[in-house]
Amino acid sequence: MDSQFDAIVVGSGITGGWSAKELTQRGLKVLMIERGPPIEHQVDYKNEMKAPWEMPFHGFGDANLYKREYFIQSQKTMFFNEYNQDHWANDLANPYQQAQGTRFDWFRGYQLGGKSLIWGRQCYRWSDIDFGANKADGNGVDWPIRYADLAPWYDHVENFIGVSGSEEGLEVLPDGRFLPPMELRAAEKRVKQAIESHYPDRRMIIGRSSNITRQVGDRSPCQYRLLCSRGCSFGAYFSTQSSTLPAARATGLLTVLTDTVVEAVEHDPVTGLATGVRTVGTKDKKRQRFTARLVVMNAGTINTNAILLRSQSERFPNGLANSSGVLGRYLMDHASSTAAVGLVHGVDDRSYFGNRPNNIIIPRFRNIGGDTQAFHRGYMFQGAASRRGWKRGGDQAGLGAELKQELKGPGEWTMFLGAFAECMPKADNRITLHKSAIDTQGLAQVEIAFTFGANEQAALRDAESEARKMLEGAGCTVLMSSSQPDPGGSSIHEMGGARMGHDPAQSVVNRFNQAHDVPNLLITDGACMSSSACQNPSLTYMALTARACDAAVSRMKEHKA
Repeated sequence: MDSQFDAIVVGSGITGGWSAKELTQRGLKVLMIERGPPIEHQVDYKNEMKAPWEMPFHGFGDANLYKREYFIQSQKTMFFNEYNQDHWANDLANPYQQAQGTRFDWFRGYQLGGKSLIWGRQCYRWSDIDFGANKADGNGVDWPIRYADLAPWYDHVENFIGVSGSEEGLEVLPDGRFLPPMELRAAEKRVKQAIESHYPDRRMIIGRSSNITRQVGDRSPCQYRLLCSRGCSFGAYFSTQSSTLPAARATGLLTVLTDTVVEAVEHDPVTGLATGVRTVGTKDKKRQRFTARLVVMNAGTINTNAILLRSQSERFPNGLANSSGVLGRYLMDHASSTAAVGLVHGVDDRSYFGNRPNNIIIPRFRNIGGDTQAFHRGYMFQGAASRRGWKRGGDQAGLGAELKQELKGPGEWTMFLGAFAECMPKADNRITLHKSAIDTQGLAQVEIAFTFGANEQAALRDAESEARKMLEGAGCTVLMSSSQPDPGGSSIHEMGGARMGHDPAQSVVNRFNQAHDVPNLLITDGACMSSSACQNPSLTYMALTARACDAAVSRMKEHKA
């Protein structure tokens, strides 16, 4: 393999795929490096079409294997299963450390395409309320960009990936370039009507999802199977495999290297530029060097931080591009909880067809236009109304023919509202390298220190209270509610560590995602985030990536690093 490239992209997930697409389409010769094995679209989705009786454990998986090798990943019981377990990282083979007295569950996908094969596909724009929050309340550093800077790039991304959704005209959740929205279910429509009649400032709407509702290029519309995480041969949701990778390959300028971990980014102290990367093979342990004029970090928030922290030199003894000392700090993840679950009455004669791979949302309604609550920022709800099938018999009383007869039809309608509260940036929430523990490549293991603070706790208490009020006001019987935050990492929305800011003394990257200290080093995945908002961040990652790559190529053409 040629060792010299115009650009090296570290990671092949949501942002890595976008970097590869944008850079190759602008004429650069690109090497994309993925630590996991190759997975080719359609060909390698080995469990996609299988029925339960074709699986060794009928889809539920080997509990002993999960306890032994997937002890973190298998905790995402709503998402992780026997069909898709190979799309999640093996915890035993990929260890990390958690700082004493803290907890952060690190959910990962180590394969070509990364977590783009298993993500939740929710796509939300951020507003100026989000980008201005740090400056407004003094927590964190001011974002050096605002909505207007990203708006055309949100357009660019949505036009390519396809996002289904409804236009609502909400200040807190800007509308985008939408495909036709998916339909609300009967119980959701009932709850929506009640909430919006009682609360003029609140809206219940269908989620904005990269599950497409009509043809996009050669990708077929969603089939409503809800088998997305197995891989989708229809290409009905955005993944690296279905979208950005084919586009990058079509240029003839992309080289993909899998089963390869990036040990460090190399740096020339004379020019002040990154020169390339050092790698180690996950199978053969072969060590290699690759050089490039541009290095783009898209390894995922925690791994991007880890690689930069390992990239030590006389100039950067505490990690590459870390003259500020903030590299690895201000780690964030949305504080999530099961705010409320209730029975919905009066629609038992209604059901639904297929398995919609989408949910409802209630966009943020707290602290809009200034703090009016006992906490900063806000939260949103995501959830759905559904009817359980025959499996409900496993946890209800009954026996024999009478139980079988009862389970022939659908169960009661339930409405779930889960809260996602904004996580405040705190310096003590951080990623470091463990002093003695090493991984299977002989590299220092990551150590994560993370706790939710009083602000997140207060927001979730308010979310629980409001969720109960909304469901009760809709005539629902509330079965349970909670304000207890799930463990850190549970939202799988980890952000921060190499945050964006105006001041090189307080941030790692500038407004175009260039490292302040190393101008040909881009960081465009979740690591660059300076705050978390309360909505899913992936669309913003993609827009930032496309924008940063465009600016980087323009600089390169002007012979400026």
